[in-house]
Amino acid sequence: MTTTPRTDARSVLTAMYAAETRYLAAGGPGRASFATLAPHFAPDVVLHQADALPYGGVWRGHEGLERFFLAMADTWAEFDIVRQEFLGQGDSGGDGGRQVVGVHSDIRARVRATGRALAFPILQSIAVEEGRIREVRPFYWDTAAIAAACR
Repeated sequence: MTTTPRTDARSVLTAMYAAETRYLAAGGPGRASFATLAPHFAPDVVLHQADALPYGGVWRGHEGLERFFLAMADTWAEFDIVRQEFLGQGDSGGDGGRQVVGVHSDIRARVRATGRALAFPILQSIAVEEGRIREVRPFYWDTAAIAAACR
């Protein structure tokens, strides 16, 4: 008996966050293979980060995500998700259509360059299509405070 893979947004995100945990445990950016994460993202994925952040800008495709994870690792010595909540199911019946889910995460982080510790929320709008993450738009509560702590 074969099982049809789940393509609802919440299942896709849950699987990606589990893969991200394995990726980071294996050494993360520059040490672990991005192949652990790649299947969860569309080849033409787009990640929009606020320009005010040290890793701000638009990151495109798997190569762009690899560079983004390296930039995050350069910025943060620690970046822990303390609590995470999915807002809405994002399920359009599993037909492979575009589904958008909100994800609220409370973060505790420590800046690599300054050693400063921060706690802040992030709300992400994540679009899933055909069982893969297509677009991510994170919204930070206070990008100015994060940028200042990184200087």
